[in-house]
Amino acid sequence: MLEIKTAKTRKGKRELEKRAPKLVESGKKTLILHGTKTSAVLNAVLAQIYHLKKDSAVKFSRKNENVKPFEAGGETSLEFFSLKTDCSIFVYGSHSKKRPDNLVLGRTYDHHIYDLVEVGVENFKPMESFSYDKKLAPKEGSKPFIVFIGEGFEAVEELKHLKEVLLDLLRGEVVENLNISGVDRAYVCAALSPNRVFFTHCALRLKKSGTVVPRMELVEVGPSMDLVVRRHRPANESLRKEAMKTTREKPKKKEKNVKKDELQGKIGNIYIPDQKIGEMALPNKAKGVKRERREAKQKNESDESASKRKKEDS
Repeated sequence: MLEIKTAKTRKGKRELEKRAPKLVESGKKTLILHGTKTSAVLNAVLAQIYHLKKDSAVKFSRKNENVKPFEAGGETSLEFFSLKTDCSIFVYGSHSKKRPDNLVLGRTYDHHIYDLVEVGVENFKPMESFSYDKKLAPKEGSKPFIVFIGEGFEAVEELKHLKEVLLDLLRGEVVENLNISGVDRAYVCAALSPNRVFFTHCALRLKKSGTVVPRMELVEVGPSMDLVVRRHRPANESLRKEAMKTTREKPKKKEKNVKKDELQGKIGNIYIPDQKIGEMALPNKAKGVKRERREAKQKNESDESASKRKKEDS
């Protein structure tokens, strides 16, 4: 029998609650790692992807011999790393004579491999090779525009699959409202052929247009590369249906200081701070205070007269 371990500390319980399934999922984290052999180009590509996803990415620096995504038994270590780091997207780099500068992009569901796309990197240009005004450099963690150009993303099965994976990889956390002035970057993906996609990263320059919506200009800041689709493995239909399940019920906001009772119904707690009545300044015209002072004065006078009588009698 397997022993089920539970969290013993509050911090551990909070961590398990974060990893538990939710009606509205938070942003997906990305795991970046490489195999036993890589090239200088591939190392630069992985470093640049980590730089773009720095706020929501985990990068392994050691070589991983047992990770082989498309081979039987080679996914076990990858699924373990996904569970350990709580990452649902991964980018795996490897280099060989048969498949040079190879990238495997994949997603996991319940920390098991969901789907895979393998691409080759060609014509890579790092960020350092682009010259532009540094004031236009996108800020870390900002929301991007993602542009897909070409009919291939709607007609070719491999490119449709690559589009889904790139969207999950690049978009970050899903939000309902967005301030246009805070959007300072765009990812552009252009389908050049049925198996080749040009990918580049651009900064946005906002200019006056005479209307409420400003005119936007794209300034290429890198990195840029050609992605050549080699192999892909989509999710099977039963797994896709399970992963796409949703509920019609909207998540209810937690109400503070409110509880429900079967008999009394909804009960609310109201916080009233200590009023410190003894330190409060009372008005001078208070009749009750005057009466108390008068009574105290009369009592003191009667006590003094009684003490004088005793002295005289003695």
